[in-house]
Amino acid sequence: TPDQLSCEGRSAGGLLIGAAINEAPELFKFALMGVPFVDVVCTMIDASIPLTVVEWKEWGNPNEVKYHEYMMEYSPINNVREGLKYPSCLLTGGLHDPRVQYWEPAKHAAELRHQASPESGPTCLKIDMTAGHFSASDRYKYLKELSFDIILFHVLHHILV
Repeated sequence: TPDQLSCEGRSAGGLLIGAAINEAPELFKFALMGVPFVDVVCTMIDASIPLTVVEWKEWGNPNEVKYHEYMMEYSPINNVREGLKYPSCLLTGGLHDPRVQYWEPAKHAAELRHQASPESGPTCLKIDMTAGHFSASDRYKYLKELSFDIILFHVLHHILV
């Protein structure tokens, strides 16, 4: 049931989760978006960002109208709908991430908080000031981060909501 369903995605998988909760937020109780690529057009339009230009072949170049319009249809940050009841969300980012800049999850968290109905679950943001795109590089830091995600999920799922 939706009251028991959570979803998780990282990077481009975070884009998928962002699009899914915009399309059908009632299906999920909790969404975890790790270093989510959620500001698709603003990121892909900037040729100075590493990897952007080489990704145009796969994603399309938003400097061209047809790709810009297409990307705007699914870009999570551009499709948060006012007044919807969104699930509880955790968005994470890394200050030194060259692929998904830390401001993408920050902007998306702000947009969710601004547009979502008061009945929505909390939207939480965690920026790791030492991490890059792949976050923890050692086993202990990875386990610490995983523990944080699991504990926050349980707090949001069982206590606050």
